[in-house]
Parts: sequence; C-alpha cells; structure tokens
Amino acid sequence: MKPSPSTASQPSRILIVDDDRLNLSILASILRPEGYELIEATTGEAALEKYAARRPDLVLMDVMLPGIDGFEACQRLKQQDGHLCAPVIFITAKSESDDVVQGFAAGGVDYLPKPFRAKEVAARVRLHLQNRALIEEQRHLVGQLSSANAAKNQLLGMAAHDLRNPLASVRALAGFLQEDSTGPLNADQKDLVGTILEASQSMLALVNELLDTSVLESGAVAIQLQDAALADLLQKEIRLHNINAAGKGTRIELAPGSALPARLRFDPAKLRQVVSNLLSNACKFSPPHSVITVRTELTPGGCTIAVEDQGPGIPATEQHKLFQDFGRTSVRPTAGEKSTGLGLAICRRIMEAHGGSISAESRPGHGSVFKFSLPLP
Repeated sequence: MKPSPSTASQPSRILIVDDDRLNLSILASILRPEGYELIEATTGEAALEKYAARRPDLVLMDVMLPGIDGFEACQRLKQQDGHLCAPVIFITAKSESDDVVQGFAAGGVDYLPKPFRAKEVAARVRLHLQNRALIEEQRHLVGQLSSANAAKNQLLGMAAHDLRNPLASVRALAGFLQEDSTGPLNADQKDLVGTILEASQSMLALVNELLDTSVLESGAVAIQLQDAALADLLQKEIRLHNINAAGKGTRIELAPGSALPARLRFDPAKLRQVVSNLLSNACKFSPPHSVITVRTELTPGGCTIAVEDQGPGIPATEQHKLFQDFGRTSVRPTAGEKSTGLGLAICRRIMEAHGGSISAESRPGHGSVFKFSLPLP
C-alpha cells in the first residue's frame, strides 16, 4: 500500500542526504515508484539549506558525510525546528550499538542499514511518514480544541457577567421586601417573596460558578482599572450581605478604622467579587447570632481590608488549600450552605491582576481573618 500524500495535491517530500551517488540512485529507485517527491543533498551543510528551502516531510541522513556529519546535521535540524522537525532516519553501514545510541541521542527516529533492502526501506519510510501525519493531525485537533475552549470560556464569562448584576439586584430587592422595608406584607406575599429570594440566590450561585470556572480554565483575569470609591463599595456589599446574614441571626459590622482614600484605582466589578466572596464565606462559616467584622487599614504602601469571623477556624494542616483551584477544607458551613472551592482561587487571581495580595489567618476555635490589599497609586 502506498502512503497517502501529505495533501490532496502534493506527495510526501523526502530529503535524502548521502555523498555516495550510487546510494542516492538506489534509494531513488526504491522510493520514486512509491510516489514520493525526492530532494537530494551530498553534504550536511547542503542538507540544512535544502531542508530550510523545501521543508521535507522526512529525512534520510547518511552518518558519514564530508564537513559536518549526519549526527551534527540532525542535531542542528532539531535545534532549528524543535518538535516540528521532520523525522530523521539514519542510513549507515555501521550497526554497532554505540553508533545506534548516538543516532538516537542526536534526534534520529530509526536506522536503515546498508546494503539497502527495498521492501524494508519502503516499509520504514511509510511507517514514519504515517506517524508524522498522525502527530500533525493530533496537533491540529489540539489547536482546534484549545480555540473552541477559549471561545467557550469567553462566552460563559460574558453571559455570567451580564446575568450576575441583575440577579444580585433581584436578590437584594426581594430581601428588602421580605424585611418589610416598603411596608408590611401579608403571609401569602411574604411566602412569594421568600420563593423569589431563594430562587434568585440559587441562580446567582450557579452564575457565579460558571464565571469562576471559565476564569480558572482561561488562567487569567482581565481587569478594567478606573478611579472608584472603595469605601462606598464596602458599605454597599455589607448592606447587601447583612440581608442574608440576618437569616442566621448574624450581622456584619464595619469597624472604625483608617479612612480610605476618596478614590482608588481598581476594577469595581472584580473587587466587588472579592469583597462579596469574603463576606459570603464569613456568613457561611459563622455560627448563628455571631458578629462578622470588617476592618480597614491604611499603610504607606497601600490599603488593607480584613474580614474577621467567629467561626470554627481552619486547621493549620489545611490552610494551604484555601487559595488553590477547587481547594476545600474539612470545615463545613454552619447552615448547610454549598461551597465549590472556586471562590478564593478566583479572588487570588483578581488581586494578583491588581498588583495586590490576599491572605488568611486562622486558629481552630478562634475564627478566621481574610485580608486583601490594594497598592496605592
């Protein structure tokens, strides 16, 4: 069976390197009837030039050549093309094991011994061309999959980002209605509002997981810096999360601390995600009727926000998992809330993209403190 051509209109191209014209003639008589396009070179230097100019699919390389030998010529090809280099089969009269080992060390894939046996030459050449075609097809498929995965992540990120803000607003408004902020509700109305609140919370959690997964897979966080008020962002997030915390009899307080600058440069949407995640975790892991404290500190190098809870704390042997992708500890939320292990890993990426940092301090039985820091402009 003859090998398939490298494309629909172009046969596989083979570079034969040998300083013996008789050997070139013999190999040509074996391979040309197979439908290959043949290129000939008689020195290692000429082989390098013709390889660069013609880009063969396979190289048959004599070991003993004038100038640079076949081993060195092969090494140079590998250095130039790396994993894209065409396979090199050495042709030699030598069969000592040391020579064979040296050929493989130089980057060769096989040996053809002299004198040539036509069927063996044709079979080995066909095999390595087929292997190369399979590798190229695999590389092409991997490239297509990578592109499709990147497009999928982009679509998920856009959809999740566009859905999250209105869902958060629905959740917050339902919470205000449930607290009789706009006037008393009857029992049926409160039941309906509770259903809206529960459904919006579930939908928001799903959207956040989609967004977090797409960010983790892409490996990077794109931020859009602008001048914004961090103090306003903190107060708004504390107010929103106090609605959920009230269900456990827990409250979130902003402790007196350093006054933050009126304007800082950050991505409001991304930093809101960090604050929301830390406050949400604090609520999940805090016992009922406890207090979560948010503190601010201004230093010469930046500003730090700390979220301190009164939860069970995290064992020292598990704290290294906190900011890892899908990292989970043995500590369970106090009211059965769900946790994917994605949030803190995303927070770390967001803070790194800002040139800041995020860390945690915890002692079992004494709660945890999560801090993030932003550099000052």
